[in-house]
Amino acid sequence: MDQYELYCLVDRLFYDTPRNRGSEQPDFAVTARAVPDGWEHQPSDVWMSYCPAGAELPPQGWKIHLSARPDDAERALEHVWDYCVPRGLAFKFLRNLAVLVMLNSKSAFRGSSGKLATIYPSDEAELELTLKELDGILTGVRGPYILSDLRYADGPLFVRYGGFSERHCLSSTGERVLAIADHEGRLVPDVRGPTFATPSWVRLPDFLEPHLVARSAVTTSDMDYEIESVIQFSNGGGVYLGHQRTTGERVVLKEGRPLAGLDVLGRDAVTRIGHERAILHRLSGLDVVPGLRDHFTLGDHHFLVEELVDANPLQRLIVNRHPLTHPDATDDELRSYADWAVETLGRVERAVAALHLRGVVFNDLHPDNILLAADDRLVLIDFEVATLADEQTRSALAHPGFAAPADRQGVDVDRYALACLMLAIFAPQTTMLLQLCPAKAVHLADLVAATFPVPRATLDPAVRTILGPHSADDPAMADLPMPGVAPWTDVRDALGRAIVSSATPDRDDRLFPGDIAAFRPGGATSLVCGAAGVLYALACTGVGTLPEHETWLCDRALDPAADIGFYDGLHGVAHALETLGHRQQALDTLEACALRASARPAHDRELGLYSGLAGIGLNLLHFAATTGESDLTDRATGVVDVVADRIGGPDDVPQTSGEGLPRAGLMFGSSGPALLFVHAFERTGDPGLLDLASIALRQDLRRCVRADDQTLQVNQGWRTLPYLEEGSAGIALVLERYLRHRPDDELATSLRPLALVARSRYFVQAGLLMGRAGIIAAEASLARSAGGPASTPGAVTAELVRGLGWHALPYAGGLAFPGNQLLRLSMDLGSGTAGVLLALGAALGERPVHLPFLGPPETLRAECFDRREEVKTP
Repeated sequence: MDQYELYCLVDRLFYDTPRNRGSEQPDFAVTARAVPDGWEHQPSDVWMSYCPAGAELPPQGWKIHLSARPDDAERALEHVWDYCVPRGLAFKFLRNLAVLVMLNSKSAFRGSSGKLATIYPSDEAELELTLKELDGILTGVRGPYILSDLRYADGPLFVRYGGFSERHCLSSTGERVLAIADHEGRLVPDVRGPTFATPSWVRLPDFLEPHLVARSAVTTSDMDYEIESVIQFSNGGGVYLGHQRTTGERVVLKEGRPLAGLDVLGRDAVTRIGHERAILHRLSGLDVVPGLRDHFTLGDHHFLVEELVDANPLQRLIVNRHPLTHPDATDDELRSYADWAVETLGRVERAVAALHLRGVVFNDLHPDNILLAADDRLVLIDFEVATLADEQTRSALAHPGFAAPADRQGVDVDRYALACLMLAIFAPQTTMLLQLCPAKAVHLADLVAATFPVPRATLDPAVRTILGPHSADDPAMADLPMPGVAPWTDVRDALGRAIVSSATPDRDDRLFPGDIAAFRPGGATSLVCGAAGVLYALACTGVGTLPEHETWLCDRALDPAADIGFYDGLHGVAHALETLGHRQQALDTLEACALRASARPAHDRELGLYSGLAGIGLNLLHFAATTGESDLTDRATGVVDVVADRIGGPDDVPQTSGEGLPRAGLMFGSSGPALLFVHAFERTGDPGLLDLASIALRQDLRRCVRADDQTLQVNQGWRTLPYLEEGSAGIALVLERYLRHRPDDELATSLRPLALVARSRYFVQAGLLMGRAGIIAAEASLARSAGGPASTPGAVTAELVRGLGWHALPYAGGLAFPGNQLLRLSMDLGSGTAGVLLALGAALGERPVHLPFLGPPETLRAECFDRREEVKTP
């Protein structure tokens, strides 16, 4: 989540680029220096890059990383600038302190965390000289260990072999990743993990050998404890399961890495480990905290040894037991869960009260820090940020869904978190929304009381605690036209009002606020998170057209930084422009796709619908049909042939999806190619294309597992997924379309269990690709295919639509929804409000709409409506 938190620094309501933080968090002083004569400067959201103009750096090699704690950062960067500029050494550095702290926070990616600057020597001789000289200049600068690198001496400099220029290849999972060339010149993944390793064909320079020996000198063999397994890693260190070598007692070991895992007070993991030790001493003897066994240091890492409590986190129990995440929950299941939840909440409240009696504020209460053992013991864990009650302070590292507002201190911080837990145990993750609209607590309590047999009087104290000085009668919240309650047109207009009000046509980097991916190359215009997708949804659902905003998109459609993928690149932009009536701009964009495709061969592209060959081929088929251009037909046929050659056999994929393996599903899995083959069959009638579609569908079904509730969902090993992007809903849509053309009893038996997930009543997110909206769109499409009326949703669809109320929020007099991670509102198609609008149009509209290529086979054009009405921008 760290990248999302980084994009929360600027705006309270929307994700925004850190470069817009302005005077609230100024950039490092060195950024104000004039760009040296003959140098080029390239700023980004995170990095400030400098390179001599015309310099020809090698595409890869040994790079130097500088690590620094916040107190040393400014001084260290001045030294880097003063050293690199006179010598013509290209370099880059993090742009400000807020970014440095966030990228070295506890939740940051541990492999690369700690980097402040990168220097690019041209060869090994320059590498050795630079390390030697800078090491002397940077005396006294301290920073966290960069785990992916080899440390030079005992200072703040580290080295790693990797790419200098941005090149890409396909990984073993079929995804596009950063690449370096191997000894034969082939591009292979540039692996950046949390351990130092050199590619097999790269020899470590001789002068670095002693530093590798020094790195290997510290081992765990001399510890009094043997580590058995890893419980979890964070950037602050690991949590391990182990045992005491002499007694055999099984224990938990918590590691603190020096200067790493910073919190908002700038404290590192070592400081927090020492603090937790003191707190556990104070709480010694309480049954609701783990017993403190020992503490020690290994190298410069600090370890805390605690009693092993054999238990499950409350979060896992909520996920496993929650009745609304399974189809057709019965009244008995709802009652049983409610009884368990209320009883558990009472036990948690008593445990927290026991801490308060000892003068301790927990400060980090959330379901992952509450353990429930088989012997009925309840234990609170992770006291790194606990404080003393009489200090009247706040948490320095709190879960965003349970973090108390600024007006709460001391024990009131825990009381706020307890109140959030009261709602979260019934509506998981939705307490994140309280940061955006405190009055949402009232609405959440209404929904909980209406869904579970829980008296409103049980919930009211929690609501009052959450609201504090805020009014429960927020008119913006009270007047929202809720999906499934208010008429469709009222809901549609409210969604459109929020989307249009959020537009920023004066900005070049985005038109509508959405997911953080909008700030990546090509993201601002893209279908999934940019202007193309939002304008597509507004037009297709009948909200209307926005000439000024369409001009914004047309002016930026040929973004030179954009790739050509469908959902994340130029093919999707071309599709949206044609839908909006800008045929010539669409064709110009399509031509740009052809030119850029020539620079990147088809074998270097993933197969999926999202950014790969399936999406490109489908769009070419679409334009070939609408224009009659034989050249487009030839290009589409070429793509289909490449995908056919690469698809493999039904068993040529693992039985699980993701987590380092190729992903299943509509957007990234084999269902995208299956959809391409079915569309190609609809154009040509070639039955061999259906043979290929069958193979692709069987690949995705191989990666599905049947759950105890009889749903068939994508199997990730540790969880199952029902969603449109990488889940059963997307597979079901393609399978249903295939079965229209070729009955297949074996495949047909999978359709109902794939679609059964729509009978669940709760989903953590609202979005189209990874949330409820996608389930709504899929269910509405499947229901229509089964003969249901277009504008009268069935009971399942109607229940799904009403469930959008869990996430509905007010914005600018309209209705909006949070995006991925629920930390900020989003207006985009893939994660936010535009996607909800499109899904509701699919379920409720008089002329149902759909995502591209997912309409009925006879729909050769993504025509949205006959009359185009202009929307006035507020």
